[in-house]
Amino acid sequence: MIEEREVTVRVQKVKKNRIRMKLFFFATLAVLLLLATIFAKQLCPYDPYAQDLAQAMKPPSAAHLMGTDTYGRDMFSRVLIGAQTSISSTFALVAIITVFGTFVGVVCGYYGGRVDALVMRLSDLCLAFPGLVFAMAVAVILNGGVQNAVIALALISWPKYSRIARSQTLSIKELPYIHASKLAGDTAIQVVFRHVLPNIIGPVLVTSMLDIGTMMMEIAGLSFLGLGAQPPVAEWGSMMSSGRSMLQTYPWIVLSPGAAIFVSVVIFNLLGDTIRDYMDPRNSRSR
Repeated sequence: MIEEREVTVRVQKVKKNRIRMKLFFFATLAVLLLLATIFAKQLCPYDPYAQDLAQAMKPPSAAHLMGTDTYGRDMFSRVLIGAQTSISSTFALVAIITVFGTFVGVVCGYYGGRVDALVMRLSDLCLAFPGLVFAMAVAVILNGGVQNAVIALALISWPKYSRIARSQTLSIKELPYIHASKLAGDTAIQVVFRHVLPNIIGPVLVTSMLDIGTMMMEIAGLSFLGLGAQPPVAEWGSMMSSGRSMLQTYPWIVLSPGAAIFVSVVIFNLLGDTIRDYMDPRNSRSR
């Protein structure tokens, strides 16, 4: 039995170290991507909006790493500067739905009553429609644009967080230490911020990290359909849309922003998966 226990402990330590190494690796990639986004203007070798028709449709080369588009604009520079629009709007969207959804879920779960029933029926209504289709309808009403695309997606994406926060709050609010906190004179706000939120932040954080890739693709999808960023604004989805008719003749115009979306989504998805593994209680016992 002792030998089996020692083997189990060793396996847990190996697994723990492997998860930590993965977390460090993917976190480093995510930080590098964010730094490239922040300093995109300084990293651009050319003006991403400067047109030079004499250089139009040039294939990838040493002078233009990702080639040029129909107006002679450097694709590498446009992909870099487009990251500021795509990634910043994605983070803004995820922050909005995380904060709002968690707030609504905690309030509903802690207080219950008619407000809880009304909000949950509203969330059921939002979840009853295909998300992207609903967002497209809202974006059409709002006349497109990146900000309106973020608003449209936020209107249909918050229920996930409200349900997670509500279920976690319901499981916590009747625990003995919550009652002890109330008997000690803590107000409802103090109980929520001192005890409820710290205990539900784990699942919410993991969900938001896993949602970054999904929201990025949905924003790019709306832009691709003409309901998000509008030309000449550099945004990965709109860049793919403007070059889709030339996919067979000048594929780099579509593949360059497409590759940027693919790499970004993979990095954030793998980071989210690793954070979920790291925060898994089965692994936390070995830390």
